Amino acid sequence: MKNLFIKVVAALGIVLALNASLFAQAPKFKVLILAERGGYHEGFVVAALEWLTKLAPEKGFEFTVVNNTNLIDEAYLSKYKVFMQLNYPPYMWTDKAKKAFVNYIEEGRGGWVGFHHASLLGEFDGYQLWDWFSGFMGGIRYKNYIAATTSGKVNIEESQHPVMKGVPPSFVIPDDEWYTFDKNPRPNVHVLASVDESTYTIATDIRMGDHPVIWVNEKMKARNVYFLMGHHANLLTSAPFKTMVTNAILWTAGE
Repeated sequence: MKNLFIKVVAALGIVLALNASLFAQAPKFKVLILAERGGYHEGFVVAALEWLTKLAPEKGFEFTVVNNTNLIDEAYLSKYKVFMQLNYPPYMWTDKAKKAFVNYIEEGRGGWVGFHHASLLGEFDGYQLWDWFSGFMGGIRYKNYIAATTSGKVNIEESQHPVMKGVPPSFVIPDDEWYTFDKNPRPNVHVLASVDESTYTIATDIRMGDHPVIWVNEKMKARNVYFLMGHHANLLTSAPFKTMVTNAILWTAGE
């Protein structure tokens, strides 16, 4: 009888341990990643997805990757606390995806983290400028970029913002395409960091002067943050960049 009791207790212990393990591993939230594939940015996207695959279980989230907007509508987006625009541009979207995304951001149904190509605003590949998205990004239109890529020193302007937790006051971002715009987004957004154009490692006349590179749009209910950088896989060797992105995911998720 004693041995039977011991076996029952042991079995219950195993079941409880398994249940506790499953509970501990359940994701706190889900992230939808709209990823641009192929072309010049493929190296960065691949490196970012590999890194996120390791980061997700550490930080308690899971993610789904889509490479177009065909599935996206309000019901689909409702499953995700964060929408990550991993270099996918603000065109080639279906009308239902546009509507769902606008509501998601304006009504604060989730958070948004965008990179690099998300600000490719203008007339491209036969598509017209998405006026709403231009406003979301600070009323800007893409103007030019440093095609040869260059490293540059980024200076943090809002060190107390949650996205900047644990990030040094300045750091070098390697090998990126620094976009310029027809106007400075600063009057319409909250700038978290800017690049010092005098630190570019190549000679170039493609400059903005005051050049914001990380910002949030506080006019929207959704927490959101845009990173201008996102061209080269070398970016994933930058500890400050990875810290900022980690912070951004958790902050936009409300974590």
